[in-house]
Amino acid sequence: MKKIILSLTIFCSVLVYCNSVKTINTEKASLQGAWQLIYILGPRIDFSGLYPNDKPTITFDLKENRVFGKNSCNSYSGTLNVDGNKISFKGPMAVTKMFCPGEGENVYMNTLEKIDSYSISEDGKTLNFIVGDVAMMRLKKNK
Repeated sequence: MKKIILSLTIFCSVLVYCNSVKTINTEKASLQGAWQLIYILGPRIDFSGLYPNDKPTITFDLKENRVFGKNSCNSYSGTLNVDGNKISFKGPMAVTKMFCPGEGENVYMNTLEKIDSYSISEDGKTLNFIVGDVAMMRLKKNK
């Protein structure tokens, strides 16, 4: 009887572990591809005033473990740091240096550096970048 209970306990533990790994990998896999910023918390300037021409974008390349995009004016790229729903953009980012009017570029890059986690909507179309428990940025999936 003890062997049966022990076997069932081990079997259930393996199932729970495999299911949690699958959930994490599925969540990370849903990051793959290009996203466009639709909301940013903080600045007193209207969103369309911050980004009158181009909205910032971010693209995740999970095969190469890289991230790249445009911060509305300049291009940027860096290493992707993801562990579960934790994400970090604190590593060195390469950024082009064209002159960009306005504050949109700085607001985007400074906010991106603060992000510590993310969530993706059930339909996979909305990505939230979070600091603590506050959604600082919202992006939509590009088709």
